[in-house]
Amino acid sequence: MNTFEEIKNTIELYDTIVIFRHVRPDPDALGSQFGLFHYLKRRYPKKSIYTVGEMEPTLSFMGMSDEINAQTYSDDALFIVCDTANDARIDGLTIPASQKLIKIDHHPPVDQYGDLNYVDTNASSTSEIVYNMIEQLNGLQDMDENVAKALYLGIVGDTGRFMFSNTTTRTFQVASSLIQYDIEPQRLLNQLGEKEPHLMPFHGYVLQNFDLHEDGFCQVKITQDILHQYHIKPNEASLFVNAIADLKGLKIWVFAVDEGNDIRCRIRSKAITINDVAAEFGGGGHPNASGVSVKDWDTFNRLASRLKEKLK
Repeated sequence: MNTFEEIKNTIELYDTIVIFRHVRPDPDALGSQFGLFHYLKRRYPKKSIYTVGEMEPTLSFMGMSDEINAQTYSDDALFIVCDTANDARIDGLTIPASQKLIKIDHHPPVDQYGDLNYVDTNASSTSEIVYNMIEQLNGLQDMDENVAKALYLGIVGDTGRFMFSNTTTRTFQVASSLIQYDIEPQRLLNQLGEKEPHLMPFHGYVLQNFDLHEDGFCQVKITQDILHQYHIKPNEASLFVNAIADLKGLKIWVFAVDEGNDIRCRIRSKAITINDVAAEFGGGGHPNASGVSVKDWDTFNRLASRLKEKLK
């Protein structure tokens, strides 16, 4: 693994920097991407710095990506990828093999792509890593509310508002430092949790149609018919992955949404490692929060059976 100093030295060699993150971005993907963007813009005002990737509408309040042309990709630019375990999940144009690339992440590594690679699986989030890098490089004087807002939302998102087991003493220290800035943390938490009124009937459907087994396994299956019935999009349905998280006896659950071309399965657990099962089916993620796409409901049933084996 490379050091923060090596990353800084590389950044200083380039006039153009493009920052990526993974497809289907969550708060940490966007928080680390936008947090790093705002920091580098303040630290190096003469550099051309861009963020790329298709935006998630429900998280648009965190910021908007840039529209850049293919020429920017082929120019002598530095590429930085945040919060992305494997290069297949990088959101954006295909990165030329000749391009200098830095990976910053906290997921268990699926592949160690990149010329420089910083992965800390003990960190709560990639946003926490970005803060650590800024601090260790004596860059806190270049922090402002835009950097703090992005990193705070990233940490809050990946720790489940500090309720998940990845929350550490260091996580609280970083969060405490970030709320010293004028970021109105309560307002940010409200924005992160707000849902459009038209989604509430679907919320009710989830609460009435989960399938909880005696062993602590639970599944929620959302078909195309259900999406049409409630007039919602697949990304909107995914907002309710934790709607059943407070069920008594719950140990592992999978929230599956038929997105048309495939079925997106979001897997969660309480203190039981499940990312190895996700990896068996071509996915990955954290030990207690992973995801995978499967081609049909038969494959989903095999995935569910493997997850249930974890409870024996």
